[in-house]
Amino acid sequence: MKKYLITGGAGFIGSNFIRYLFSTYPDIRIVNLDKLTYAGNLDNLKDFEHDSRYRFVHGDICDAGLVDSLMPDVNVVVNFAAESHVDRSIGSPDEFIKTDIFGCFVLLEAARKHGVDRFMQISTDEVYGSIENGRFSETDALMPSSPYSASKAGADRLVYSYYVTYKLPVVIPRSSNNFGPYQFPEKLISLFITNALDEKALPIYGDGRNVRDWLYVMDNCEALDLILNKGRDGEVYNVGAGNEKMNIDITTQILRDTGNSEALMTYVEDRKGHDRRYALDIGKITSLGWTPRHNFESALSETVAWYRDNRWWWEKLKSGEYLEYYQNHYKRKL
Repeated sequence: MKKYLITGGAGFIGSNFIRYLFSTYPDIRIVNLDKLTYAGNLDNLKDFEHDSRYRFVHGDICDAGLVDSLMPDVNVVVNFAAESHVDRSIGSPDEFIKTDIFGCFVLLEAARKHGVDRFMQISTDEVYGSIENGRFSETDALMPSSPYSASKAGADRLVYSYYVTYKLPVVIPRSSNNFGPYQFPEKLISLFITNALDEKALPIYGDGRNVRDWLYVMDNCEALDLILNKGRDGEVYNVGAGNEKMNIDITTQILRDTGNSEALMTYVEDRKGHDRRYALDIGKITSLGWTPRHNFESALSETVAWYRDNRWWWEKLKSGEYLEYYQNHYKRKL
């Protein structure tokens, strides 16, 4: 039986991955270790809280004692835990360095000590930096351009060093921008959908022509599972969907799907160090048998519908109600 330690499992991609695993493999056990920062939300997995296969542990991956105590009961580690918002990293980079690099080190040491069967470090396409033409392959140099992407690049290479030095069986997926249900409403798509549903302004950085490859979160979950099971030790796998879209085009569809006019579009000063374009060569993972199954436009419309139908989930996040609830009921000194 596979027993997973999933860190950051109360976040967006982590919680969707837990849902995917339970729907795909009934006979598994999952320990979800999450610090419950602002983006960690137990509502994401509310329907599993009494499931005997699932255990939630409130804690920090930087807590070596706690991490070590959990590791003997698992044989697969998937590290989603990270500070992940570029804007926040520009203002407060210290927390990114601590969690994304030192926290990853703590997990690696415990995994090495207890001899886990597989360690997967969730990386990002942002470690490559921006590319004007062509697509990044897994062997291209890492040129991160924000404290966030630099912290992820540091963790990425630290994980690889544990493969080379200690033969820890690691794999590293670098995924493009994800979107879908349960995404904290600060990222472009989740923020713009919820703003549009409330008929509030959609703040577009610069000229709105920055390009990202958008990947539906459930396609990403399928890719991550494939990499866990079929990926080669020590290898990196790019995960993208070939959905290169300008921010302005995404904004236009969101306004159309929510029945709003372009009057809600508001151009704001561009972000510092804002990468112009990300694009990935995904030939390596497609050779394992994976291709994205969801059409971008349809998946975006389905995502809009999810946020429209689940105001209970996001309205309190944007009002600050969840933060107060979190502070009163979950926060402790970690």
